[in-house]
Amino acid sequence: MHRFTIALAAAAIALPALAQPASLTVDLKGPAGEDMGVATLTEGPRGVLLRVEGRGLKPGWHGLHFHQKGDCSGPDFKSAGSHVHDQDAAVHGLFNPAANEAGDLPNVWATSVGIVNAEVFTTWVSLTGAEGRPALLDADGSALVIHAGPDDHASQPIGGAGARVACAVIKAP
Repeated sequence: MHRFTIALAAAAIALPALAQPASLTVDLKGPAGEDMGVATLTEGPRGVLLRVEGRGLKPGWHGLHFHQKGDCSGPDFKSAGSHVHDQDAAVHGLFNPAANEAGDLPNVWATSVGIVNAEVFTTWVSLTGAEGRPALLDADGSALVIHAGPDDHASQPIGGAGARVACAVIKAP
C-alpha cells in the first residue's frame, strides 16, 4: 500500500494544470433594489454552467430565463427585454416541438423560507459567443430573470411564469 500511495503522488505531480474557465458572478436584485442573492456563470467547452444562490422568493417553483438586455431598471424588469434567442421567430418552451429559445432554462425551487440553491447547465448560450451560440456578454449584455411562478415550458411567450421578481445584470466587468 505504501508503494501505491507514492505512485499516485508522483502521477498527480506529472499531470498538467487545467486552465480555469471564465467565470462571472452577478447580483440578483428585487423590484425595490433589495439584495436577493447571486448567480455565477461559468463558461464551459459546450455551454454555460449557472449557479443560483437566491433568497427572498415565494416558496415553490420559479421560471428562470436569460433575457436579451443587461438592464434591470424599473420594478418590473421589462427593460431586460425578451428571452435570449438565436432565431428570427422566437419560440418559447423546453417542451415546444418547434424548438426553444436559447434563454429557456429549467425552473428553480425556493424552499419554505424562500431560499434557492440551484445549478443548471445550458448548451444554448455562451458568455462570449463561442461556437456561434448567442453571447450573454454582447454589446448590451443580458440579464438573468427569476419569475413569480413556474414555467410550463410550452405556453407562449414565457410559459405562464408570471411577473419578473428578481433580476441580475450580466455584463463584462
